[in-house]
Amino acid sequence: MATSEVKIDGQRIDPKTGEFRVIAPGETLRSVTEKVTRIVLTPHTPLGWFAIFGVAGAGSTMLMVALTWLFLKGVGIWAISEPVAWGFAIINFVWWIGIGHAGTLISAILLLFKQSWRNAISRFAEAMTIFAVICAALFPMIHVGRPWLGYWLLPLPLTMDVWPQFRSPLMWDTFAVSTYATISVVFWYVGMVPDFGTFRDRAQTKVAQYFYGVLSLGWRGSVRHWAQYETASLLLAGLATPLVLSVHTVISFDFAVAVLPGWHTTIFPPYFVAGAIYSGFAMVLTLAIPLRKFYHLENLVTERHIDNCGKLMLITGFIVGYGYGMEAFMSWYSADHWEAFTFWNRAFGPMGWSYWTLITCNLVIPLTLLWSRKLRHNMAFMFVLSIVVNTGMWFERFVIIVTSLTRDFLPSAWGTYRATKWDYMTFFGTVAFFTFLFMLFVRFLPMIPMNEVRLLVPQAKIKPKVTADAGD
Repeated sequence: MATSEVKIDGQRIDPKTGEFRVIAPGETLRSVTEKVTRIVLTPHTPLGWFAIFGVAGAGSTMLMVALTWLFLKGVGIWAISEPVAWGFAIINFVWWIGIGHAGTLISAILLLFKQSWRNAISRFAEAMTIFAVICAALFPMIHVGRPWLGYWLLPLPLTMDVWPQFRSPLMWDTFAVSTYATISVVFWYVGMVPDFGTFRDRAQTKVAQYFYGVLSLGWRGSVRHWAQYETASLLLAGLATPLVLSVHTVISFDFAVAVLPGWHTTIFPPYFVAGAIYSGFAMVLTLAIPLRKFYHLENLVTERHIDNCGKLMLITGFIVGYGYGMEAFMSWYSADHWEAFTFWNRAFGPMGWSYWTLITCNLVIPLTLLWSRKLRHNMAFMFVLSIVVNTGMWFERFVIIVTSLTRDFLPSAWGTYRATKWDYMTFFGTVAFFTFLFMLFVRFLPMIPMNEVRLLVPQAKIKPKVTADAGD
């Protein structure tokens, strides 16, 4: 560490601003409460919120138009055909599920490991998970062609004894994603109960008092309530932790159980999980950096949060890079002609540009630049990098799905894929819908868990002698 770096009781601080990496000095219990409650309980909504909300609402309308036309005309309006029977719908499904993984990891795993830096970002990461799962669940429903029969996927005793086909990966997705969504919603809501009690007590209007009073479930902040709250949080964290590994593992089986070259590989489960966490933390940065600036939350969501997210992205990025390397190695080591050709086609075939785009966005740029601590503390850089990584992770799914399908075993069955405007409208419509839901969450629900951030306030009050740290 440079000589300009200083420490206070082992906590690294910025010598220019004096900020702790978890919570800035000078914050109190009252100031934390004021900063969080004013976002929701203020009678004057910022114009910037209305601008983003309006754009997101217009984009959501575009999604509704695309879905309406899809229901009228069928999935033929998309670019899917033979041999590319899976297209944007499955690509976007896997991408959105991956984005939701960081929320569960921050909420559950880091809670069990008592990582205090998670406190300020856990709430909107959980919300991100729920909204991403909503967007993800939309695609399998519309991809089957008859979404009004979607209830057939549930194990209901139908009148004609028609039961779901449990050998179908679509069924595995149904159970994995529904379980993941249920635990995420319960965990998210239970964590907000104490904050709802605070909102109820500080609300100025009868409507707000009644609304947050109902949501608070009679919370009084008694010792018994806190004990039950802590127990419930730990139990839910224990239930949610395996889901970080299981959900994207199950989704990877959609491909790994097939005999198609490029899919039939055992590296997919850990490879998909690492990629999901990678893209999930990138989305956390995409949301956290503008929010902390727009709502002046730099003292609560500090540089340490951004720095730690960058470090986790660096770790998972190398795991993803290992997965890419193993795909290349096994295509050669297996001595399988079709596996070797599939890899060659991905890198140098007609769609090779998509492969090198993902390599550039997922490996070259982040794994080269994230080593720099200075860049990890540069908010503009981290925001742009998060978008680059999520773009690369989308292209990863595109390469796995589309380029593997365009070249089948028989050259006579080879084809190509070119997305239609309806594919793009559906995808960008879900991005807008995600933003629409997230803006509603920011405006009407506690974006930062006040009770958990308050636990960090004693750190902000410690002001011992500052000493320079000569080495790292």
